[in-house]
Amino acid sequence: MTAFVIIGVLVLLILGVPIAIALGGASMAWVYITQRVPDFIIMQRLVGGVNSFPLLAVPFFIFAGNLMNAAGLTTHIFGFARSLVGWMRGGLGHVNVGASIIFAGMSGAAVADAGGLGTIEIKAMTDEGYDRDVSVAITAASSTIGPIIPPSLPLVVYGVMAQASIGRLFIAGIVPGLLMGLSLMVLIRFFAHRRGYPVDAKFSVTNVFRTLWKGLPALFTPILIIGGIALGIFTPTEAAIAASAYSLLLGVVVYRSISFKQFVAVSLDTLETTAVILFIVAGASIFAWILTVMRVPAMFGEMLFTISENPIILLLLINAVLFVIGFFMETIAAITIMVPVLLPVALSIGIDPVHLGIFMILNLMIGLLTPPVGMVLYVLSRVARMPFEDCAKATAVFIIPLVIVLLLVTFIPQLSLWLPDLIFN
Repeated sequence: MTAFVIIGVLVLLILGVPIAIALGGASMAWVYITQRVPDFIIMQRLVGGVNSFPLLAVPFFIFAGNLMNAAGLTTHIFGFARSLVGWMRGGLGHVNVGASIIFAGMSGAAVADAGGLGTIEIKAMTDEGYDRDVSVAITAASSTIGPIIPPSLPLVVYGVMAQASIGRLFIAGIVPGLLMGLSLMVLIRFFAHRRGYPVDAKFSVTNVFRTLWKGLPALFTPILIIGGIALGIFTPTEAAIAASAYSLLLGVVVYRSISFKQFVAVSLDTLETTAVILFIVAGASIFAWILTVMRVPAMFGEMLFTISENPIILLLLINAVLFVIGFFMETIAAITIMVPVLLPVALSIGIDPVHLGIFMILNLMIGLLTPPVGMVLYVLSRVARMPFEDCAKATAVFIIPLVIVLLLVTFIPQLSLWLPDLIFN
């Protein structure tokens, strides 16, 4: 019956059925065939899967990110990043990464980063003589920083599933996110020297302060979110509401760039995206519950322990499983399915749930850069008007530094745990 449910989900996905319906449909078929539980349990699990206060952060962070894109705040972010790191060889490549790090503190979604900043970044780089494939690759790789540095929609969902502190998860993502940016900048430096990419502009303190002043209202957003959580002023959910209110204030009052028509469009887009995410969470919660009932997590753990009891080998195996899952499954669905399976194994070898959450999300973010799913690649393929296959080929080399950071974060827990331990203990 375990094989029936899993194969059923895979068959439905191959047939093109939406992932939420595939997960829920296969699970409901199991209930009707086995008659092991009453039918109403399905509805209870559906509702229970999304009936969570922390999940309220999801629509508000999506709303805040959409408002920032609509208000044109990405232009100010790009300008400030350009004044900071544009003087380096391959300057616009470094600006691309720097802007993603800043925007990561606002949106919490890789696709929002790729769609919002991607248009500006790719155009600016190609206008300055950068190869289009390299421009797309840097933009794609840097967008994966978004869900690691707080706020992060995947970390919210992981925190709900693993019953881990979302505040600690948010703070734990800061150092790994900065390491991702640094590793990408090292590779960009190599490409810049090899292909002769220019310095964007000379460093000017005056220009830094000018762009900082112009973009200060927008740049205050990550301070509001991260600072509020770290100081205990907000819960992550309250921080999401504050970020939405602040973004609306910027777009309507400060920059006056959001019309009523745009506000309605942003609201409808937020409703649609939120509905899709919560529908996936609901369907996956039934599937995860059935896997638990059938002792799949226990059997999976036993299987891993038959291979090796060495924590290093087990961590490599966990990462290998996540890496393969990321190729074929959307991030939120992968989290809701894999957390109940992997968490017991991680706890049994002494892995902190916060540490597991960080390297799990980082691993799944790499999946956004790999076909056949590769959501970031699909977005940038449309933005750059470049074939999907060419985007995937160009981005492949930039996966290498991200994998190196993934291994560092996996095997050096303090890279993710040091900062939350310092703040919350």
